[in-house]
Amino acid sequence: MNLQLHPSVGVSRLGNSPDQICLSPDAIGGLPYEGDANGNSLGPIVSFKDGTGLIKRQGQPFKVYDGGGNELTLQSPNVQSITWTVHLANKKAAWYQYNELQGNLLYGEGNSYSSQAIPLRNLSVQNRQTLIVDPGPRTISGAEQYIGFDVASAPAGYPVQYPPSTVLYGTPVNTLGNLITDSAGRLIVLGGYGNAGGNEPLTSYGGSDSWHDDISDGPVYCSITFNDGTPEAFLSAWVIVGSPDFAPEIVNISNLSDTFFDVAVRHFDLVDQMYSNGSWNTGFVANYQRDILPIINRICRYQWVANVQSMMAFASHIFDFTDPSPANSANRQTYFSYFRQPDSIPESLPPDEQPQQVLFQESSEGYFPMMPLNSASNSVSNVNVLKFLALDETQYFLLQQWANGSFTNDPNFTPYPVNPLDMASIGNCVGLPMCPGIEVTWSLQNPNVYAAPFTIADMGGNYFATGLDPSRDECEGGGCQPGDLTKRMACPWQADFFQCTFQLINFTDPTVNKANIGGQMQPLPPTYYAYWWPPQSPWDVLVGELSVEGQSASHNPAGVQVNYARGINSFVQMVEHWSALGFIRDQNAGTPGFPYLVETERVNELFTFVDVPVGQISGNSQDNATTIPVYFIQENTEVLKQKSLRAEKLVAHLEAKAFKPIVVAGDGLPLPRSGSRNRR
Repeated sequence: MNLQLHPSVGVSRLGNSPDQICLSPDAIGGLPYEGDANGNSLGPIVSFKDGTGLIKRQGQPFKVYDGGGNELTLQSPNVQSITWTVHLANKKAAWYQYNELQGNLLYGEGNSYSSQAIPLRNLSVQNRQTLIVDPGPRTISGAEQYIGFDVASAPAGYPVQYPPSTVLYGTPVNTLGNLITDSAGRLIVLGGYGNAGGNEPLTSYGGSDSWHDDISDGPVYCSITFNDGTPEAFLSAWVIVGSPDFAPEIVNISNLSDTFFDVAVRHFDLVDQMYSNGSWNTGFVANYQRDILPIINRICRYQWVANVQSMMAFASHIFDFTDPSPANSANRQTYFSYFRQPDSIPESLPPDEQPQQVLFQESSEGYFPMMPLNSASNSVSNVNVLKFLALDETQYFLLQQWANGSFTNDPNFTPYPVNPLDMASIGNCVGLPMCPGIEVTWSLQNPNVYAAPFTIADMGGNYFATGLDPSRDECEGGGCQPGDLTKRMACPWQADFFQCTFQLINFTDPTVNKANIGGQMQPLPPTYYAYWWPPQSPWDVLVGELSVEGQSASHNPAGVQVNYARGINSFVQMVEHWSALGFIRDQNAGTPGFPYLVETERVNELFTFVDVPVGQISGNSQDNATTIPVYFIQENTEVLKQKSLRAEKLVAHLEAKAFKPIVVAGDGLPLPRSGSRNRR
């Protein structure tokens, strides 16, 4: 029996609602589903938050299918039992500080962590294993069952590792989430509650000593026994627990499914008609509906979360994109010419000739920013510089085939040999750029972390007696352990989420990103204002409040464009109040082609609004005719309680959580990665 477990890599997401959950989407750009306490689907999601304004944790269902595409559950006549084992872990505190692309072995052996002298987090701790959050594996079987990744549920004999149960700052991490099964015995993996804490003042946006958070990842195992004599079956997958997806209907131009697909095409012969023996087949026929239209649609939707006006020109259909005829060739070639070619890795061209260091396409008629207009994976530091985003190599090849007229326009296309559920789960994550990313980072571009297309290489459970290894680099081969896919991310995760929004990128010197300016390392001027990953970390959004009460609380009319994170003015505040942010949702989803994506469910009661007269800053009373909107968090909880019943509930939650105010190191934090504190 050819059984399959899907998704091959699932994605759960953090939330802080104590008792309400939702279930992960089953389509790229799809919405989650409402779920009951046992993980049974209740249909399309109604709200992302509970009545207190806290975010529902998003659980990833795992399902078993037979060779004919039929799902097997406890309700299937020949199934006797289904047993699930999951091992989540967080290795961040034991790993190296993230340092853009330094340490990335795709750039050669000289770029290893040791050769680059990249500092370890918590360098003074000798026993590195004690820094891992490792609750050990959990096993669950049957219908509507529950087990947690906390101390009380630890397996006998396993050398579990938890951070301190009390912390001086923030909130301690005492669980990485839990497992539940629904009424048919399907597994749902739920991650943590977005907690982060430590015992030392914060010193870095990337990771401060003694700090932990509850991001995690690890393998998923499934065994099925049958009552008809069929031999017991064993299957495996992987799960990643990431931060909330605040704009789930907006997809990254290069998402994580694209990354997996690119690796599978170029290193695992997934589509040998397209790529084999290290070369692209220029005779391959692309399909506009499958290969090109998704890129165009993603470019179009960025407008709802970022002001990138120039990209809108590339979604305007100024000519017939579906026409493969020679008469349309000049139009397609012109369109394609505005897309950067991906840099070669390792670098085989001089830096000044690498296409991803170039911002503008220039001609005698003028100049225009090349596409996509985002930061690439290192527009920050001066080692392994990679300034402006390009499509991944497979996307670029397919777009080139389209430009050359080697394509069809058939909506009934033959899909690639990847299960749609495997593509959907990771298709809602960031693929490019990766600096480090949001859910995972550039290690997923390395074929050594895969066993097969869309399948993570599993090191296996031979660490049960000894615990997890804190120092091995899975990019060297040998498979992954729990925690390996997320260990390169910021700790706490809220730091990178707050800082990685836009980037001021130098576009004249291909070898330099930052220079010492006034004693601070800042972007070398002249610079261009570019975004990181707006679908995951929005920047410019439309207010969607339509009621008198909603507009009064938000201090804005509907339709005005505002800064998404307004009122959260430091990542210290983001660590505590990330759940107050709104979700960007299509209010016209029932009419395809005419989206209206606006901010919803923001906890406006948390924030105080003041129209500050400019004269207070300039000293000139004549300037008071103009005001500047300022949002900030009201620290007086008694004032906050009076705003609404929801505000009263929120204060009760914050008091019960006993979040301990965070202290920043005496010399403060360095400038954010953009080199600017200006949050326009």
